Amino acid sequence: MTLPAINALLNTSASLLLVAGLVAIKGGRRELHRKLMFGAAAASAAFLACYLYYHFAIQTTMPYRETGWKKQAYLVLLLTHTVLAMVNVPLVLRTFWLAHREDWERHKRWAKWTFPIWLYVSVTGVVIYFVLYHWNPPPALP
Repeated sequence: MTLPAINALLNTSASLLLVAGLVAIKGGRRELHRKLMFGAAAASAAFLACYLYYHFAIQTTMPYRETGWKKQAYLVLLLTHTVLAMVNVPLVLRTFWLAHREDWERHKRWAKWTFPIWLYVSVTGVVIYFVLYHWNPPPALP
């Protein structure tokens, strides 16, 4: 399995753990929620470490070779994913800190923003993987 595929698997895991964590807290299962959210954070942290290693040590970029509306759609997806990924890290850290302090009212207010952004970043990470590594046209022959 390639590192980009492992990254997609880690993002998929984070997405599933996030949704399961939401279901758990909505069902009043606070301890299960806590464990699932720590699992989502671990999967996201492992993704970030693997992603940075891949892009700094192995391959810096993967060009998307489509043109027209497909290229524009990909660039919008990539831009929103990247910007929200940068915003997501401090949001997650703050939301976890509030839970650690058992400041449940502020934790819930922050989580209402953090959760959808975190889920969007995780899901779009998987979509970007498929766009680049499975749906990307092969390079033109010289």
